[in-house]
Amino acid sequence: MKAVVQRVIDASVTVDGVVKGSIGRGLLVYVGVAHDDSPADADWLAEKTVNLRIFNDTDDKMNLSLLEIVNQENDMVNDDEVNSVSPLVNSMLPMPLYGVLAISQFTLLGDARKGRRPSWGRAAPPEKARDLYIYLIEKIREKGLPCESGEFQAHMMVRCTNDGPVTILLDSKE
Repeated sequence: MKAVVQRVIDASVTVDGVVKGSIGRGLLVYVGVAHDDSPADADWLAEKTVNLRIFNDTDDKMNLSLLEIVNQENDMVNDDEVNSVSPLVNSMLPMPLYGVLAISQFTLLGDARKGRRPSWGRAAPPEKARDLYIYLIEKIREKGLPCESGEFQAHMMVRCTNDGPVTILLDSKE
C-alpha cells in the first residue's frame, strides 16, 4: 500500500456537493492499494500513520504523533465532570479537534516511466482495493483515532489547509 500523508489544519471531502468526511487538525491520508497488498500491508500502514512523529511538541520540534496528541487531549477531559453536565450543555461541547481523513486514490499506483499516459497495472482491482481501504480505516479507528473517509470510486473534491507543509510518503513494500 502506498500513502501520501499530509499534516493539516483542516480537511474535507465532498461528492456531488455533499460533505462525506471532514476533520479539524490532523492527517489527510491518500491511500493507494496495489494488486499484491494484503491486510498485513494495511496493518503496517495504520500503525505507521498514527505513530508518525510529525506534530510539534512544546519545544516546537516535530516529536509528537497524532495518537499521542489525541491521548493527551483525552486525558485532560474528566469524564465525571462531562457526564455531570446537563445533556443540553453536553451537546454543545466541542467535537474532538484531531482526526484522520482517508481518501482512496488508485492513481498513487500509476507508473509514468514510459510514454505519456500512466499505466495502472499495479493497482488492485476495485473489490480488493475497497476491502483493504475499509480495513485500513477500521484499524486506524481501533487505535483510538477518529477517521473520516471519502467515497470509494467516486469523483471527489478534497479541500485541505496544509500545515507546514508537512508531507510524508509511505510504502508498505519499501
